Amino acid sequence: MPDNLWQGRYDSLFIGGDWVAPSTDEKLNVISPYTEEIIATVPMGVEADVDRAVAAAREAFDKGPWPRMSLAERSEVMRRLSAEMQANERVMAELVSAEMGTAIQHSVPIQAQRARLIVDQMIELAQSYPFEEIREAPSGRALVHRRPTGVLGAIVPWNAPHLITIMKLAPALLAGCTVVVKSAPDAPLNQYLFAEMAQKAGLPAGVLNIVSGDRPASEHLVSHPGVDTISFTGSTGVGKSIAAVCAGLLRPVTLELGGKSAAVLLDDIDVESTVDTVMHAALRSNGEVCTAKTRIILPRTISGQFVDALVARIRALKIGDPLDPTVYFGPLVSSLHRNRVEGMIATAVREGAVPVVGGGRPKGLDKGWFVEPTVFTGVSPSMNIAQEEVFGPVISVLEYDTEEEALAIANDSRYGLSGAVHSADPMRATRFAARMETGMTEVNGLPAGLAAPFGGVKDSGLGYELGPEGFDEFVEINSIGIPADLDWPIR
Repeated sequence: MPDNLWQGRYDSLFIGGDWVAPSTDEKLNVISPYTEEIIATVPMGVEADVDRAVAAAREAFDKGPWPRMSLAERSEVMRRLSAEMQANERVMAELVSAEMGTAIQHSVPIQAQRARLIVDQMIELAQSYPFEEIREAPSGRALVHRRPTGVLGAIVPWNAPHLITIMKLAPALLAGCTVVVKSAPDAPLNQYLFAEMAQKAGLPAGVLNIVSGDRPASEHLVSHPGVDTISFTGSTGVGKSIAAVCAGLLRPVTLELGGKSAAVLLDDIDVESTVDTVMHAALRSNGEVCTAKTRIILPRTISGQFVDALVARIRALKIGDPLDPTVYFGPLVSSLHRNRVEGMIATAVREGAVPVVGGGRPKGLDKGWFVEPTVFTGVSPSMNIAQEEVFGPVISVLEYDTEEEALAIANDSRYGLSGAVHSADPMRATRFAARMETGMTEVNGLPAGLAAPFGGVKDSGLGYELGPEGFDEFVEINSIGIPADLDWPIR
């Protein structure tokens, strides 16, 4: 780890507004994916630590000031948090790059800047969210009151740890919830910095608690009787297990799970003006992104031209040290994950797909968990590489003859998280996008923005994050019948 990278209290856990000693001497080694060396050691949080964190969050919710503050007061604290995030922008990005390998040129805009923009956007949306509203009807008059659900258990992944933590925390905190975050064992360091920033912003004790740990800590948090709702981002398999536990407890749960997103290029596109957008949507952050558009669905008539242009662009991109600003592809997060990605590449070759670039490990990089960016042609929709999430820098090219065939290929997936459509005619692309079975679709690379809800359909999840809908996951509704002449103040 570079000497100038933030060094925090890596021997402690953040519980009840303070840095406290863990319950055991068990440790998690944080290993650099680039050097394969240990860069930090953090406590391995166990059930007793989760118990303490939940107790602190429970106390803060039941008796503390946070849920009882006005929205204006909570918003002011969150504005101070945003200012702390802006002041620490570079180090936030460097921590994530150091611990999980994504290139710094992606970490700065995605992990740091976008995370702060989410806080700002959710503050703005909270001001018009109907925490209280009057409903009039001939049958009666109601005060519909939305109050915080209570203690949130937030389980975050390693691929975008800071960003995804913020996606859960910003609406939950603004709604008045208190939170226990269980950080990913492969990327826990960023959470230490986040705790420091929350302290400086003035978040009351117990409102935010962070426990580093592995799967047993997550399982204990999910089933803990002191928790009121769960928000999980990760694999579909684990998400289904969490949903089953929450169903047995009648506990609300939000799940943002896997994806196998398609980028559909219609037959009127201009190749040269489209290829860069499509490539970045598939390969940014090493392709370790749940929304990566790694199925590129091309008209057969221009497929060869597009693939040639795509391969030329990829070959021009640098692979190496993730903290080097000129590097586009860093190492994958772990040796185990690299083995999985390499196994999927090998399966694709056995099934008849053709790697036109990549397919192995980059030459000259003997250390680090690198995989070459890879593009497969000759892919059929039934192949494993076209159906299963790789979570690495691997693209599948599929060809079509008619627009209806392109739609059928795009929707031939158990996932439905994200997608993209490219056309010279934005209206044509938008009509096509409306028929895709996804939670969010981009037209010509245009993002839907942070005021829009984000969530998946099919095996990609339940519930939504961001937008006004992001608050819905963290409130419960209480309808109160009131007299016609009661002038209730609306916040």
